Amino acid sequence: MPIKFEEVILDCGYRVDLLVEKKLNIELKSVESLNDIHLAQTLTYLKLGNYKLGLLISFNEVLLKK
Repeated sequence: MPIKFEEVILDCGYRVDLLVEKKLNIELKSVESLNDIHLAQTLTYLKLGNYKLGLLISFNEVLLKK
């Protein structure tokens, strides 16, 4: 995801894990526990990309619904 500020575009911006139909940002983690920095990262991607939907998923669980 490039960073856009006023008229300047930087191609070396952020790397989104998965982007579905340019609407849904999916951020994948495999950490002991999700914390505020993971949520902040996901919210930043949503704001910068002007996306309305986002999922933050940790694969360090027996059941993904947890």
